[in-house]
Amino acid sequence: MGLLRDGEWVDRWYDTDSTGGAFERQPTTWRNWVTPDGAPGPSGEGGFAAESGRYHLYVSLACPWAHRTLIFRALKGLAPHVSVDVVHPVMAEDGWTFATDFPGATGDRLGGRRFLREVYLAADPKASGRVTVPVLWDRKRETIVSNESAEIIRMFNSAFDAITGDRGDFWPEALRAEIEAVNTRVYDGVNNGVYRAGFATRQEAYETAARGVFETLDWLEERLGSRRYLMGDRLTEADIRLVTTLFRFDPVYHGHFKCNRRQLRAYPALWAYARELYQLPGVAETVDFAHITTHYYVSHKTINPTGIVPIGPDLDWSAPHGRDRRAAA
Repeated sequence: MGLLRDGEWVDRWYDTDSTGGAFERQPTTWRNWVTPDGAPGPSGEGGFAAESGRYHLYVSLACPWAHRTLIFRALKGLAPHVSVDVVHPVMAEDGWTFATDFPGATGDRLGGRRFLREVYLAADPKASGRVTVPVLWDRKRETIVSNESAEIIRMFNSAFDAITGDRGDFWPEALRAEIEAVNTRVYDGVNNGVYRAGFATRQEAYETAARGVFETLDWLEERLGSRRYLMGDRLTEADIRLVTTLFRFDPVYHGHFKCNRRQLRAYPALWAYARELYQLPGVAETVDFAHITTHYYVSHKTINPTGIVPIGPDLDWSAPHGRDRRAAA
């Protein structure tokens, strides 16, 4: 695990000493947008028009943030138009690598690079910051469009509609204010909350984060007890942003990150909801539990110094969920 500093790689873990033992996530730095005609988006510069075959996605199958983009790619029919490479699940002193000695790791089929940091350096030889996934790469301009998952999924939601046809709008204008409010609470309490619990290095910081995780899960359980999806009867980006954390909760966050007050399976509505989203067409193919468990238990030596990967839990993601009956009711 490390970062780039003026184009030079530095092997350095997160600094929690300066934050009282609390984990603080650094903001992403590449914030351009693909738009239908290449006009500038909400941030960054213009010139990134939606074109079939132009863009390439670098992801980790272990990373919940990258996972969002894979699910959107599947739901929006973008597989023929946006290619993908998958990094090796173990992130050690060289960060994400393109090693291929793990099933599902593809290598860098676009550029033949060894390390993900080389993708960043190809875009900016003096790049600084964490080298994270996902990365949306522009083949034409040979640069990074974005490494912010929340914005990549919004690009995927609408920018390519003239190419793929109408495959649903997961960011409907009438619901945007409510989606934003839910996204904020889910990010703080669950998506990032599990990391703040897992990477905390002081008891107080850990307990504050862990309690926040379960307060948020309790709120979500109540919300999903009376509606099929977070926004009611309509699947939106809020559901996709949440569910990638739910997929990982029992396999890694419950034990590895010490979020062990309750398992996801202790929440009837949340557990059924997670199974329903897993069973959506194309979603199960984006979930790889071998990458997930290997990444967390092997990469985080400060948490699991032995690198031993647990053999469980056994979960039946294909079990009937019954959420469709809730919609009918």
